[in-house]
Amino acid sequence: MPGHPLKLIVGLGNPGPQYDSNRHNAGVIFLHHLCKSYGGALRGESKFFGEFGKVTIAGQDILLLFPTTYMNHSGKSVAAVCNFYKIDPRNMLVAYDEIDFDVGVTRLKDGGGHGGHNGIRDIISALGGNKDFYRLRIGVGHPGHKSLVANYVLSNPSRADADRIMSDIDDAIRVIPKVVLGEWEEAMRLLHTDS
Repeated sequence: MPGHPLKLIVGLGNPGPQYDSNRHNAGVIFLHHLCKSYGGALRGESKFFGEFGKVTIAGQDILLLFPTTYMNHSGKSVAAVCNFYKIDPRNMLVAYDEIDFDVGVTRLKDGGGHGGHNGIRDIISALGGNKDFYRLRIGVGHPGHKSLVANYVLSNPSRADADRIMSDIDDAIRVIPKVVLGEWEEAMRLLHTDS
């Protein structure tokens, strides 16, 4: 089954230097590195409530978005771009931190629920309940108890974990050309064998 080609890649996180290296910002860290890899730049765009840019990947023009609305309101930004550019959620990939995966595990996923992630929950809600978008789930580990999650994701990983997460992000960036072209199963196979 071929996948849908991508038009938009979103990286989730919180704006502001105090959050830059937090586990919760794994998605936007991925986006920044992807943007740099393809010689792009993200700039503040008020009508999209975020930082916005364009790059060419595998011959396709791809829009990049970091919602700067804070994580729990990411949907406002994503919906603004999807409405403006008439992008079907099927042509979007959202990258974010996944506490249900250990550090060192990063997975692509096609659709599904929000899994308790507030950014994803808000995007689904802003898209009128549409869950049919691709996800890149970057494992950041779990603190062991539900009550510890909020502080855990808003803190920085250890040096070793940060290096591992970066290595996962590099692996994900390597398969993005296949994702862009809709070669979904091949991209999953390559990424999931790596990590």
